[in-house]
Amino acid sequence: MKKLIPTNIITGFLGVGKTTAITHLLKHKPPTEIWSVLVNEFGEIGIDGAMLKTVNAHVREVPGGCICCVAGLPMKIALNMMIATTKPDRIIIEPTGLGHPEEIINTLTGEYYDTVLDLRATITLLDPRKLSDVRYTDNANFQDQVAVADVLVANKIDLCGAEEKNAFDAYLKSFSPPKQASYWVMQGQLDAAWLDTPRTAHQLKNSQHHRSNKNNLSPQRELYNAAISLPEDKEFIRRENHSNGFYSSGWLFQQSIQFDFNALFGWLTGLSVLRAKAVMHTNEGVFIFNAENGVLSVNSLAVQTANEILDSRIEIIDDKPIAADIIETELLATVLQNYLQSSKLPSK
Repeated sequence: MKKLIPTNIITGFLGVGKTTAITHLLKHKPPTEIWSVLVNEFGEIGIDGAMLKTVNAHVREVPGGCICCVAGLPMKIALNMMIATTKPDRIIIEPTGLGHPEEIINTLTGEYYDTVLDLRATITLLDPRKLSDVRYTDNANFQDQVAVADVLVANKIDLCGAEEKNAFDAYLKSFSPPKQASYWVMQGQLDAAWLDTPRTAHQLKNSQHHRSNKNNLSPQRELYNAAISLPEDKEFIRRENHSNGFYSSGWLFQQSIQFDFNALFGWLTGLSVLRAKAVMHTNEGVFIFNAENGVLSVNSLAVQTANEILDSRIEIIDDKPIAADIIETELLATVLQNYLQSSKLPSK
């Protein structure tokens, strides 16, 4: 009898720490097992794949919108290629924080995949501090990401006060039937044993909302958007996306372009957007930048890992239109003077 591949969805809204949690799981997986990760991002450029280079993982990216849209074609193509090439012992799927989990689950439990995958618990991460913010609690995708959870995890507890912890406990008690399991963690420190919690059926509130707001992507973009690359004659490109009331602008730079770390740090610290993340070559090394609502975290990459990062990339997401031209001018101003190769890059 053919062995099915254990598969999990790890979901949660923007900035909750999904990639950090998956990185933690990959660092603590059984050393003899091959785990593969399918990453979906709302933005066009794709950042999380580069972030996951800090661990030895097989990663495929599907940027540019929710992978479950347009009959799940981008997800199916990426998933099939991943299964065929890596033959994983476990698959983890990270949907965009703006994505809806229902049709992903339907695809993974539907025809063909029901003879290939063993879909286990959906783990939803939640930042308890957001339970007082109606931008989150009133958002249809947020509500159903939580509703579909078999395991609900309160992340970033080191940043929460007693009032926020009590709010999470009260929220947890509001579910009927109750969640199979719930946990408190910091820095995405999930226990791999939680992945084997069985999957159960869930009643969602807003499935029709998602179906009526799918991205209108062309078939060509659906098939090839995961392969965005930088033409040799360009030092950078910009890509933009918008759907369901959210907007993204992303930039991809040649590896030869180097940024001033201090200038970049200062600019990102003052950037007033919902979410920003980047992997950038700077004069002090290659760094991962993560910003959420003005709070910036920075992590350096080891030299060996940094050498595998062949470009710099940054993605900005907001719930209002992004002034991309202004943002671009500010970003380019953080490029080191000696690396300004063309008239496209203004000097400081």
